[in-house]
Amino acid sequence: MIIRDTEISNLTRLFEIFKVVAIVGARQVGKTTLAQQFLEHSQKTVSFFDLENPEDITRLADPMLTLKKLKGIVVLDEIQRLPDLFRILRVLADRPKTPARFLVLGSASPNLLRQSSETLAGRITYQELGGFSINEVGLENLEKLWLRGGFPLSFLARTHANSEAWRKSFIKSFIERDMPQLGFTINSTTLRRFWSMLAHYHGQIWNASDIGRSFGLAHTTVRSYLDALTSALVVRQLQPWFENISKRQVKAPKVYITDSGLMHTLLNVRTMADLEGHPKVGASWEGFVIEQLIRHLGVEYSECYFWATHAGAELDLFIPRGRKRYGFEIKRTTAPRLTPSMRSAMDTLKLTRLDVIHMGEHIFPLAEKVRAVPFLQMLETIQPFR
Repeated sequence: MIIRDTEISNLTRLFEIFKVVAIVGARQVGKTTLAQQFLEHSQKTVSFFDLENPEDITRLADPMLTLKKLKGIVVLDEIQRLPDLFRILRVLADRPKTPARFLVLGSASPNLLRQSSETLAGRITYQELGGFSINEVGLENLEKLWLRGGFPLSFLARTHANSEAWRKSFIKSFIERDMPQLGFTINSTTLRRFWSMLAHYHGQIWNASDIGRSFGLAHTTVRSYLDALTSALVVRQLQPWFENISKRQVKAPKVYITDSGLMHTLLNVRTMADLEGHPKVGASWEGFVIEQLIRHLGVEYSECYFWATHAGAELDLFIPRGRKRYGFEIKRTTAPRLTPSMRSAMDTLKLTRLDVIHMGEHIFPLAEKVRAVPFLQMLETIQPFR
């Protein structure tokens, strides 16, 4: 078992501030296991409710009566199954000298969880959990993590064949069972085709009209499909950064499949040899590095952007932090060079620093405030923002 020390530390810190903490993440990403690791670390009295277990749902037939007498940490797993519990948690969290803290786990985005509940503003915070990161599995497992993705049962499978079989099963059950449970009534065959098409668009700027024409559907319909998969945390929309400058800037998001392993299964990529020869290998690497970089920096995805102009200038990842502005370019090469696009990003966005993440072995300067950083040294060279 991989102990997720950083995630446990984050939970410990959040519980010092908030009475309700939510771990959100895609199905099977390890939320329950993390909760168990955190509870062992906290050494407090624990009450656990699995909202997919009929016995636990029966115990919560009168949730106020059941929950108000509990002390320590109360865990509510798969909270999206009973969103009305948020109303009860608001009341319980407002009690003076609250005897309990609440840890809720959900397989959906915070926005989706909030749609059916009264606000817990000021009482709750959300910690999004992704799959294993390179920090957790070690650089020696880089290729394995990239190919298989970070879902625990995929990454830890005994063989690549077993890992692939698990991912195929996950995709099927996610489409046929999980999405309807989240309230999305999209035909499973259509959703599978759409998700597979998104894998081919991975790393590209969203164009609803083009994709809609491919499906014979209105652009508003395919946009709703995209938002549904985003809410279920299996697709990322990296938002564009634009400001008042003379250049015409792109204002549509980039689309990424959140987990590289799921992307490879949707593309029918089975081995590293398949991946190395696939036309989407560069986009796959870009999405993988961006995800790992965001996790390493300790920032929220909502704080991250890309930047592009219609003239062709582009920056893969842009993170403004107060008065400082950080840029990152992902290059699947061992010898990156300074490009006109990088110069344009430096000048236009007034970057504090631009790091070019590459596949070589050495750190070296490309220009003032621009340096090339190998992915294998990224964790040591680029300091987290925490």
